[in-house]
Amino acid sequence: MIEIKEAQNSKILSDAVIQGMKELKASDIVLIDLRDIGNAVADFFVICSGNSDTQIDAISDSVEKEVYKTTSDNPWRKEGKENREWILMDYANVVVHIFRKDRREFYSLEKLWGDAIITSIED
Repeated sequence: MIEIKEAQNSKILSDAVIQGMKELKASDIVLIDLRDIGNAVADFFVICSGNSDTQIDAISDSVEKEVYKTTSDNPWRKEGKENREWILMDYANVVVHIFRKDRREFYSLEKLWGDAIITSIED
C-alpha cells in the first residue's frame, strides 16, 4: 500500500513540475519514467530547456512555486542557480533538470536512460 501511495505522490509531483515549466514557456519538456528501472535514483526525471539564463532561473522559480502550491513540498536540494546553465532540483522521487539548450544537447540525459519510458510533453 505504501508503494502505491508513493507512486501516486510521485506522479502528482511530476505533474506539478510540468505545470510549473509550462507556465514559463519551457521548451522540449520530457518526462522520463524510471519506476521500472533497477537501481534508479528516482521515480521520474522531468527535463526541459530554456532559451536564456533568465528564463532558466524563472522556470526554476515557477516549478518550485507550483510544486509547493500542489504538494507543500520543497526541494531537498537545488544546484546550479548560480551559473544558470543547468539547474537541478531534487524532490527525492522526482528530479527536475532545467537546461539552457546548448547544455542539454551536450549532456543528453535522455540517451542515458534508454530503457525508461520517455514521454514528450506537448506545449
